[in-house]
Amino acid sequence: MHSELQLQLEHLKAYRKDRLDLAQNILENKEYFDELVQICFTPADKNNNKACWILEFIAYEELIWLQPYINFFCKNIKHLKDESALRPIAKIIQLLLASHYKRKENSILLSEENLQDIIETSFDWLINDTKVATKAYSIRTLYILGKYYNWIHPELQIIVSKDYPNHSAAYQAVAREVLKKIK
Repeated sequence: MHSELQLQLEHLKAYRKDRLDLAQNILENKEYFDELVQICFTPADKNNNKACWILEFIAYEELIWLQPYINFFCKNIKHLKDESALRPIAKIIQLLLASHYKRKENSILLSEENLQDIIETSFDWLINDTKVATKAYSIRTLYILGKYYNWIHPELQIIVSKDYPNHSAAYQAVAREVLKKIK
C-alpha cells in the first residue's frame, strides 16, 4: 500500500509548477517531511529523484527543517547515484553550508563529521562522471569549504585545472570564477 506522499510523487511531472505545488503541500503539512527525507535517501525507491526535487524547494523555504536529519543527510549523500537526485542535493548542500557559516539564529549546525562527509562526497562528484550542474555545485561547495580547510583549495585547483579543457562552457565558466577567487 502506497502512502499519500508516494502516490503524489508517482504522479508528479517534472514541470516546475507541479514541483512547487507538491513542495507547498508539504510545507503546509509537515507530517509528510520525514517520509520525504527517507524517500530521498532510498535510491531503490523509484520516486527518490522526485523526492529530492521537492526537498530542494522546501530547503529554500524551511532549511531549518533539515536540522534533525542532518547526520542522516550527510551520511547518505554518498549513496545517491541518480543524476536527477544529485543536482538538487548538491544545491541543498550549498544552502546548508551558507547557513552553517553565517552563524545566525536558526542556522544549521554541521558537525566536523558532517563537513567531512560533504567534502568527501563533493570531491567524488567532481572527479567522477556526473553531470555538469552537480560538478559546478561541487566546485562552489569545495571553494566555500576551502576557506576553512587550507588543504582543499590546492586540491580543487589541481582537479579543476586538469579537467578544464575537457568540459562544457558551463563547467569552464564556474571553474574560471572559482580559480580566479582561489588565486
